[in-house]
Amino acid sequence: MTVLIDGRAAVRPELGGVERWARELCVRLPALRPDRYAVVRPPVALAHRAGHAWEQGVLPFRARRAALLLGPANLAPVAFPRNVVVIHDAAVLREPGWYAPLYARWHGALLPAIARGARRVITVSAFSARELRDLAGVEAAVVPGGVDHARFTPAADPAPARAALGLDRPYVLTVASRIARKNLAALDAAAARLAARGVDLVAAGGERPQFRDHGARGPRALGPVPDAHLPGLYAGAAAFVLPSLYEGFGLPCVEAMACGTPVVAADAAALPEVCGDAALLADPHDPAAIAGAIERALEPATAERLRAAGLARARAFSWDRTARGVDAVVEDTLRLR
Repeated sequence: MTVLIDGRAAVRPELGGVERWARELCVRLPALRPDRYAVVRPPVALAHRAGHAWEQGVLPFRARRAALLLGPANLAPVAFPRNVVVIHDAAVLREPGWYAPLYARWHGALLPAIARGARRVITVSAFSARELRDLAGVEAAVVPGGVDHARFTPAADPAPARAALGLDRPYVLTVASRIARKNLAALDAAAARLAARGVDLVAAGGERPQFRDHGARGPRALGPVPDAHLPGLYAGAAAFVLPSLYEGFGLPCVEAMACGTPVVAADAAALPEVCGDAALLADPHDPAAIAGAIERALEPATAERLRAAGLARARAFSWDRTARGVDAVVEDTLRLR
């Protein structure tokens, strides 16, 4: 029985957590069960807004003979009766003001309709499962995200990323789009303190027009960073920080841990669940607390403790394990069918 995977998010040129999930599942599920999974992708021109018509109209026709249609990136054709969908978070329902008005209205209506009409919903953390239960009225199976340990490793060479991005001094890194819920303006105090120590605070990630940024300033912007540079960028950082107000999972924290980089994260949403005791947690509404946590993470003894704990924590997450978890939900859905 064929399960088609919606590869629309996998063809997007930018690479956020949702796109990473889509890319990994589009590769790993067919490798895991080549007799079960096939991927269908639109042209790159339909990866974004224009792709809604493809996803809602063309994709159901392409999937008409499939046993199931797997959507790894929050979306699925509403009228299709055999969806399994991965919904990463309920941020658009919890805080619609973080989004452009048209996007908030569209996705605020679409996400509950997709979730309630799906055969099964998968999400990425216990936190997101609670959010979907409370805000959309659906129960979701939890399958955490992963990390590619062959690439994200302490041995990753930081030199190419440093040269390409002009990183001449020691640096603390965040990986986040410049959008409101990433809370990058809360890093201004940390940037000032670090600059006095000769350390830069830099942010890898672009802008997303459908999300509001509320004029966030935050750290020095590196812009979108090629995927090939990310492991070395993490490995070369003195520390990593993610001050987000809301994360369904927090994939960059796990990637940083896998590279042996001490992590500071917001004590909010799914980040405490994902990071466990392998990160220093700080109130995302308290810039001074975030700055203090980063400074503690740079102390040699604390850095070594976080490095060891992070490497151990990251070993619990892999994309192969994620693929097996998604496949188990699909298997269960097919059996019930």
